[in-house]
Amino acid sequence: MARMKSILVALAFLVLPLVSSAADHEPSRSRQAAIVEATDHAGQKATEAHGEHHGLPSSAVPVFRIGPFVISNSMLIAWLASGILVLFVQAATRRMELIPSGAQNFCEWLVESLHDFLEGILGHDLVKRTFWFFATVFIFILATNWLGLFPGVGTIGWGHYNQAGRFVVDEPLLRGGNADLNMTAAMAVLFFLLWTIWAVQAQGVGGVIKHIFGVQGDAQGFMKLFLIIVFLVVGVLEMLSILFRPVSLSLRLYGNIFAGENILESMMTLQRWFSAS
Repeated sequence: MARMKSILVALAFLVLPLVSSAADHEPSRSRQAAIVEATDHAGQKATEAHGEHHGLPSSAVPVFRIGPFVISNSMLIAWLASGILVLFVQAATRRMELIPSGAQNFCEWLVESLHDFLEGILGHDLVKRTFWFFATVFIFILATNWLGLFPGVGTIGWGHYNQAGRFVVDEPLLRGGNADLNMTAAMAVLFFLLWTIWAVQAQGVGGVIKHIFGVQGDAQGFMKLFLIIVFLVVGVLEMLSILFRPVSLSLRLYGNIFAGENILESMMTLQRWFSAS
């Protein structure tokens, strides 16, 4: 199970950037209270029909501090998912058997299936260098998203009572790990750095430049000059798209999970709306 141990080590490094990223975005409690109060006052007329305000906060809420580090509610879910994965794998591989069964069989099936799938896309040589990262990200994102569906995530925390006497959660204790832009941005930036290293290792600096700006075809004369200009412009556009990939990757995952949690919260209130009408 050397591959699974590599995945667990990578999982630890994957969660570490969340601590520093959350420390840069810590709002004070007084500022949060002012924002919530202003939001409630501005949206009071719009929510009188249903008696409460719905929606997950757009950013993660700090829960407590460990020295200079700020721990947010999304980090708790990320750490919980990491802890569950580590404990499960440790329990499954404690007594290795030649003919696997139970949890060991499931772990080996998961790792081998991901390896074969990535090998068909990346090739035999590249998958050796990249499997640990892609498998880690896939398993971690899957576990974090599933934990975000458990009851209590996003619905238990600090809040206030509205005019109808119902308790509305303004700052949830737990929040989906991928519903935090810090989390998705950390994974996207890490992938971008590793992708750059792998590309240079595989093709060299000159090979990467040739792949982006190199002219394709065997044209001669004026046509060759024209193709050089065309592929130069295309290469510049390709460089811009490469530099924009961390932004698109982080926003795509964050937007999907954040919107999904807000939709689930809205669906839970449909029964109250129908009963009130």
